[in-house]
Amino acid sequence: MAEHTGKDVLSSDVEIKGSIKFQKELLIDGKVEGEINSDGVLTIGENADIRGEVKTKSITVYGKVQGNITVAERCELKSRCTLQGDLKAARLVIEEGATFIGKSEVTSAGGGARANSSRPEVVRNEESSTSAKPAFSGARA
Repeated sequence: MAEHTGKDVLSSDVEIKGSIKFQKELLIDGKVEGEINSDGVLTIGENADIRGEVKTKSITVYGKVQGNITVAERCELKSRCTLQGDLKAARLVIEEGATFIGKSEVTSAGGGARANSSRPEVVRNEESSTSAKPAFSGARA
């Protein structure tokens, strides 16, 4: 059997219902409904729409994910991505413009001290044209 060293790609015209398992690197740019499980590196492309649980070593999200993500190492949410679900990772990077609705838990690789956010959070790093209003507008005594 020949050794495969490149990145596998599921293009934007691919739709899958069921579970996906892979070994090394996978780029998904299509629609997936089901579980994704791997010890490899996963990239969710700009056109991707993922609905289901994701467990992998490392993930970079450019598209949409609706479901929980658990990664052993690094999770990166890119500027135009949308994640609706809980997230657990050793390292988390959220770019300006990313939308994240859910709970996050950032754990140390050694399993020691943890930074934990138990409340749901909405992170919308989108630029806004609305002006901020003062928090207090009453007259001073």
